[in-house]
Amino acid sequence: MELSCGYGRRPSDNSIIKKIGFDIKEGESIAILGPNGCGKTTLLRALGGIIPYEGNACIEGREIRDMKRKELASYVSSMTQLSGVYFSYTVKETVMQGRYLYCKNIFGTYDKRDIEVVDECLASTGLEKLADKQIGELSGGQLQRVFLARTLAQETPILLLDEPTNHLDLKYQAELLDFLNVWKEKETVMSDGRRVRNTLIGVYHDINMALMVAEKFLLIKDGEILCFGNKEEAVTGENLKALYEIDVEAYMSERAKLWRKEE
Repeated sequence: MELSCGYGRRPSDNSIIKKIGFDIKEGESIAILGPNGCGKTTLLRALGGIIPYEGNACIEGREIRDMKRKELASYVSSMTQLSGVYFSYTVKETVMQGRYLYCKNIFGTYDKRDIEVVDECLASTGLEKLADKQIGELSGGQLQRVFLARTLAQETPILLLDEPTNHLDLKYQAELLDFLNVWKEKETVMSDGRRVRNTLIGVYHDINMALMVAEKFLLIKDGEILCFGNKEEAVTGENLKALYEIDVEAYMSERAKLWRKEE
């Protein structure tokens, strides 16, 4: 793919992402790293069909912008930093919104399979006991898990996650990473019966967490690609220093000392 996107009247107006090109293979797990404001979230929104783009971005040879909403929703589900619900729903009702794609009519009537999937998503995100609670009563971390469960309920082979561990405590961060590592090794059965390997594309601020879940890394700075490749070639001290304008290795080494006991 090679695309430009932004928030002007046209995607090329005041581009945040500036004609960057890279390819993602089915079944890969990609981590997007970069400083604040570099365009990470904008790129995810373009790949999810949320904002327009110029250039080309294809899924199985089809341009994302040419796909109907329902077709795109069968391939891609997104959880961005702007995920939210602005009405008074319970946790289970919110997660059930991820099944709207599969509704048989315009009234949003759900069947037994929808309920089973939602229950599985609630269980995998540790939300079973909160299923009947109003989302307005939840903490930030609990809300993050609700939005993740809603995204998973869509049952797509491509998952776009923007800061998925945001607001989560250490326990749930670890559980989420374990879950994603299992999910990315699975396949999704499409409506035509084809089995498609799962692909994960995530934005991360925590480099260590990204290293735990991704095989390839896309480093973005000022809307352009600094590096794209496997972890060994992309996540180097030199690249990270150029990306964040700080000696990341030295910084992380100093932080690690805080955990060491004085001899």
